[in-house]
Amino acid sequence: MRWVALTAVAPVAWGTNYFVTHEFLPADRPLYGAALRALPAGLVLLALCRQRPHGAWWGRSAVLGLLNMSVFFVLVYAASQLLPTSAASTVMAMSPLTMMLIAWPLLSERPRTAHLAGAAVGFGGVCLMLLTGVEGVSVPGVLAAAAAMLVSSFGHILAKRWSGGADVLASTAWQLTAGGVFLLPVAAAVEGPPPALSPSTLLAFGYVALVATALAFAAWFTGLRHLPAGTVGLIGLLNPVTGVLLGTAVAGEVVTVQQLCGLALVVAGVVLGQPKRAGRRDSSQTPSRPVSGECPAGAPSTRKPPVRIRRGSSEPRHRSAEDR
Repeated sequence: MRWVALTAVAPVAWGTNYFVTHEFLPADRPLYGAALRALPAGLVLLALCRQRPHGAWWGRSAVLGLLNMSVFFVLVYAASQLLPTSAASTVMAMSPLTMMLIAWPLLSERPRTAHLAGAAVGFGGVCLMLLTGVEGVSVPGVLAAAAAMLVSSFGHILAKRWSGGADVLASTAWQLTAGGVFLLPVAAAVEGPPPALSPSTLLAFGYVALVATALAFAAWFTGLRHLPAGTVGLIGLLNPVTGVLLGTAVAGEVVTVQQLCGLALVVAGVVLGQPKRAGRRDSSQTPSRPVSGECPAGAPSTRKPPVRIRRGSSEPRHRSAEDR
């Protein structure tokens, strides 16, 4: 369960990222916003782990950085601009099921019944919690959110498939750094010079880079290393829950009965997909291994009695071949 608790840090941090981005970051610079989120986070993790990519990880870091950081960050920004947060979060709530389906052929992790039930219950809870008279839903926004969900799901499963040959912190650092390096020249070409940053904007970027990116992705990829993809995907449903609770605590929004019911369903869906603690049951059902030379109770012994050697007797020397 400690891996479940550590993985939950990621969706909780991402849930707070919506509020910080909406309130404090420039709304017209998505490419710079994504680059300033990914590159500083990657450099901080590189300074902590002090490891460079090796062998196949040069190419893997580029592919994963492009999918999980560059393309995903831009698509999420576009979806947040074109859709209400509730609608975007509802589309992203399909990621647990998508991760399960992608993990089946790539990781040979067949979806468990509990995972599928948890995904269905959790998605229903997100819809009940967020879809309350949503207006302004656009087709391009839905497509951007769906593309972000597909890209991130595939990238996360691919990272789990390739995770065996590198330290989790190091591989996360390489992905973030590669994603930021890809974004910077594109941002300069498309959006021109970097935006002027006020002290509050700098603090917001620091929070987004260190907490909602470096810490969150390190926790997420650690969870993918130790837990099934279906379990990790369901933990991601805590993202919209965090957004609703933060809106209540900070923005003074009122939580309705419908939202409370949806929140309960989301939590139930997350719990359904968690690993069972079967160690005690398995140990109690496993028969104890007999000590060498002993027979289980009720079983006939096949050992021959020891040969008694009498002094002055040469009988043991003339034992038959069967006795020997």
